[in-house]
Amino acid sequence: MFRSLFLLFALSLLTLPAAAPADPGAGGAATDWSFNGTAIEACSCPMFCQCYFNMQPAAHGSHGGGHGEEHFCRANLAYKVNKGHYGTAKLDGMKFWIANDLGAEFADGEMEWAVLHFEPGASKEQREAIQAIYGYLFPVKWKSNTVGQDAAIEWMATKDRAVAKLDGGKLAEVTLKRQQGNTDDPIVIQNLKYWAAPRNDGFVLMPNEVEAYRAGDKPFEFKGTNGFMITVDMNSNDFKKSPK
Repeated sequence: MFRSLFLLFALSLLTLPAAAPADPGAGGAATDWSFNGTAIEACSCPMFCQCYFNMQPAAHGSHGGGHGEEHFCRANLAYKVNKGHYGTAKLDGMKFWIANDLGAEFADGEMEWAVLHFEPGASKEQREAIQAIYGYLFPVKWKSNTVGQDAAIEWMATKDRAVAKLDGGKLAEVTLKRQQGNTDDPIVIQNLKYWAAPRNDGFVLMPNEVEAYRAGDKPFEFKGTNGFMITVDMNSNDFKKSPK
């Protein structure tokens, strides 16, 4: 997903109060929450996504679904919550899917569109919790930010391969394969910020065999482009001193 993060993160923090959903804590008290989740993620940029180091995503010709020389970053993020809660709502084991397009440039802190998908079994409280945490993790403005249809999410990952499917691949899919390094262990980028998460365990580089979004009126599909896995960790205490 969803990133010239050294610069974009500074810009995005300026919009945090508006971007993050209102915290519904009783009597004005902030809700206590925590989130530790792992993403299987892929985007349209070449490996490794230049959005983390620039204010503009990669350029694509017509073969990538663009027209001429068009800049965009179209991504799928399949998340599994390892452990988490939002108030009394338990989030352990939840899976959710985000498809998005970051647009042509990031200077104004506004992205093109994002669609959030839940599994059918997610409760009202869990949905509200993920949407609230989602606002903290991705504190940017979206021209369009919607919730899409519910669908089953398949999620499987090993050190060599990761596969995620939304409605069996009918709506979306991501397949990643480990790239060979000096050893058989994954290649990992450390000390690189991921959106607004204060902690992550590193970007485990795994180029995609396919990343596709087939729902709605903005479908896309790419093969052999950027992919990685990452585990992020964050909680309500991390954002108590966010700038106004």
